[in-house]
Amino acid sequence: MIWDWSPAQLHDLKRFLGERGITEGPLTTTRIGDGHSNLTFLVSDGERRVVVRRPPPPPVPPGAHDMLREARLLRGLEQTDVPVPQVLATSQADEVLDVPFYVMSHVSGPVVTTKTPVELSAPADRRRIGLALIDTLAALHAVDWRAAGLSEMGRPEGFNERHLRRMGRLVSDEDGNPPAEFAEIDAWLARNVPPESGASIIHNDFRIGNVLLAPASPGRIAAVLDWELATIGDPLFDVGYFLASYPVAGELLTPTAELGTAVLEDGYPTRQELAERYAAATGRDLSGLHWYTALALWKLAVLYEYGRRRAVKGVGDDYYRDPALVRSFLDAAHRAAGVTPTAGSTSSTIDS
Repeated sequence: MIWDWSPAQLHDLKRFLGERGITEGPLTTTRIGDGHSNLTFLVSDGERRVVVRRPPPPPVPPGAHDMLREARLLRGLEQTDVPVPQVLATSQADEVLDVPFYVMSHVSGPVVTTKTPVELSAPADRRRIGLALIDTLAALHAVDWRAAGLSEMGRPEGFNERHLRRMGRLVSDEDGNPPAEFAEIDAWLARNVPPESGASIIHNDFRIGNVLLAPASPGRIAAVLDWELATIGDPLFDVGYFLASYPVAGELLTPTAELGTAVLEDGYPTRQELAERYAAATGRDLSGLHWYTALALWKLAVLYEYGRRRAVKGVGDDYYRDPALVRSFLDAAHRAAGVTPTAGSTSSTIDS
């Protein structure tokens, strides 16, 4: 069942926002987004509009969906070159709901996935949007996270190896062995772990569908959204993930690439152009980027397989039940790594 506000909860939210001078009077709520992770609502009193973000209904994995952590991160980024909404208030568990949540400013503008709005569809605007995406990622990676008070957001030392090991545990068996379909790409990633290219705030889900664009020409980014996975780590992971989610004509689409097919329209820069622009802006060596791209795709396969198992047990989002989603990411990860799965590893246990 999809969660929504009860009359009593809406009454408590009205009181909470009214006491802080954020809204005044009766409220309406409208869900934003697909709801496969944290839940986001547009809240209005008829004149003012704000956005409320809360965790999904339980069960929630330990340490996941930390709303107050996400709010701290956004506050740390407010005075930087990264466009983010303003955090207006935070609520502890049992203050309004039985879970923490935060309230942020409403930023107007479209979210682009499969089609660019007509107001921004001139090839020059599309190109500016694409360049603005990679420029924003470079700006995020340039933020002095210590000066921004965000040192507690992650442990950058040994990020790559630790990330690989921690994510792999989500789908490994009791002896630590991955599913057969994951074995070869797991082994390749483990054999080729690079030293970290640096330490920065990384978004961990940076793609065109997770930004708000300014509603009118010229194409620019009004706000970066969905910071729930952000941490301190290797910035090249963000680059690999972003480029893996940026479709190229003729390539098979993963589920995340399907959420960005607008970039196949005339005007958007190519992956190669974006990589070169990032390298020029940051001075980072991208010669080993294929490892990070393979890692990003493998990680998505892991998360989708974890979600599939939960859905099969009846305790997770039914969206993830389709095993073809997992196979799509695994196939793409093997291609990015240049690894050809052996016949034995392609016999599927994902359907079980």
